[in-house]
Amino acid sequence: MLLYINAISGKNHKTFLGSFICYLSVLYLYFVIMLTAYILIICSNSIIVYLIWRHQNLHEPMYIFIAALSVNSVLFSTAIYPKLLIDSLSEKQIISHGACFFQWFVFYSSGGSDFLVLAAMAYDRYVSICKPLQYATIMRTTTVNICLGLAWLLPACQVAGGVAMIANRQICNFSLEGIICNSLVQKLICVSSRVIYVYGMIGMFTIGFFPVFFILFTYTKIFIVSSRSCREVRRKAAQTCLPHLIVLINFSCLFAFDMIIARLEYNFPKVVRLIVTLQMILFSPLFNPIIYGMKMKEISKHLKRLFCSVKQT
Repeated sequence: MLLYINAISGKNHKTFLGSFICYLSVLYLYFVIMLTAYILIICSNSIIVYLIWRHQNLHEPMYIFIAALSVNSVLFSTAIYPKLLIDSLSEKQIISHGACFFQWFVFYSSGGSDFLVLAAMAYDRYVSICKPLQYATIMRTTTVNICLGLAWLLPACQVAGGVAMIANRQICNFSLEGIICNSLVQKLICVSSRVIYVYGMIGMFTIGFFPVFFILFTYTKIFIVSSRSCREVRRKAAQTCLPHLIVLINFSCLFAFDMIIARLEYNFPKVVRLIVTLQMILFSPLFNPIIYGMKMKEISKHLKRLFCSVKQT
């Protein structure tokens, strides 16, 4: 969808989203698909959080971090999907200026939070596999709480600063191609200052590149240690680390594409941008609970018991 922002008076801006899709029947199909995806995302992630909260043997750092990812997915989807559903059935898709920047804030703060939570999970696996005797001492409740606090507060503060710097600037470009308010919002302002660019690069390294490099370094150490250990250690490393790596690769590729659009200002075809954006709002929130529900043995076991009990009733 094309995004148009009209300045009416003062700060009372309205944003219009013109659709990529022209046919009414296709719009209704799009609505059904988006509604189904939203329901699945909310239900699947809520089930993961419930299972981890309900069962005492899942009250471990690794599972708590998985629950944090699911909470992020619910918050992210709730900020994106209701507006998409309304737009798909509206003749003129409109969003207020403030709501657009709020959507942008949630989009990137939850994304940065996911990277930091994945980094915390990688550190947890490193301590568990490489320093098992020190695990209980290092990964205490206090450590987990600090990791979660930083994972939620640091991206929120950094993204909020960037949004504040851009939101008060004059808008000259009233056309933005996309179905959600993401990094392309930056192209709407009249003049982009060097301060905004440098601030954005610092934020990108802090909540993007640095966590990814830390995760890759940590898993490299894990694989080196596990390759020199017995078969049981290798099996444990593969069983717990593989789901995290799959989620990281999927998440990193999609956000890297989004950053390329914003920083390099390369004009990708509209269809390519639409497909990648749909992958970001569909696959990541829906992908995580499926991967962790299937690949994590303890979660999978409780999930099967839950479904069996539902069938019996």
